[in-house]
Amino acid sequence: MRTFILIVVAVLIGGSAHADEAFPGHRIVGNTYYVGSKALATYLITTPEGHILINSGFEETVPLIRASVESLGFKMRDVKVILESHAHSDHVAGHALLKEMTGAKVFVMRGDEGVIGSGGVGQYLYNDSRWPACEVDRVLKDREEVKLGGTTLVARLTPGHTRGCTTWAWRATEGDKTYNVVVIGSPNVNPGYRLVENKDYPAIAADYAKTFEVLKSLPCDIFLGAHGEYYGMIAKHERLKDAAKNPFLDPDGYRDYVELKEKAFRKTLGEQQASKSGK
Repeated sequence: MRTFILIVVAVLIGGSAHADEAFPGHRIVGNTYYVGSKALATYLITTPEGHILINSGFEETVPLIRASVESLGFKMRDVKVILESHAHSDHVAGHALLKEMTGAKVFVMRGDEGVIGSGGVGQYLYNDSRWPACEVDRVLKDREEVKLGGTTLVARLTPGHTRGCTTWAWRATEGDKTYNVVVIGSPNVNPGYRLVENKDYPAIAADYAKTFEVLKSLPCDIFLGAHGEYYGMIAKHERLKDAAKNPFLDPDGYRDYVELKEKAFRKTLGEQQASKSGK
């Protein structure tokens, strides 16, 4: 029986203690695998010319990622590209260690590159959050493609949560079927975020609005996200063995999630606008 490693780390985002633990690596669809921890999602996309990882978690998460990658029969030395969903410590604090371990190139969406390159300097709101700086090898723009071994990932800028928050989209083939895979960067308005008269991030509300337009435009069959909780990862993983169809095939869940988060954004924006006007 697999031994689970309990890791307790201090999450500076939100200022609360965070407990995390290992989670079984598993295939999602085609050449797409989950290799993250129980709370922090990391995805492995395998190709004949090497592999891509999305998100590193904390430094403490990296050994869990390595264990999952190897449990699936792959090698960390074959990882060629490291990507991210957004520049908060729980998704990128392990980038420098992962880069050192694999020798992979780090690609980052414009808007997040300075934060990752400096180890946390320049974030909105979480100014005290720091982690090991990581050299950025390539700065991406919206709709730019990351190609490796016959697989093409499309980087979609979905800002607001961070300036360079990125939603990744690609097509995965399984048998005679091809599926649209989407990893949502994050549409969440965190506690303490100011959507009105934000001097540190003046365009934040407009950026969130753009993000929801992008998310609603994307075709999605396989719904994934920066945290497994976005798409009910644990419950879907439990159904993998017995399910008649792939439980990660969930286009309705994707649409419902985006709609739910847009309503939450609109509600918070309305409340802050009303508070500003004194209504």
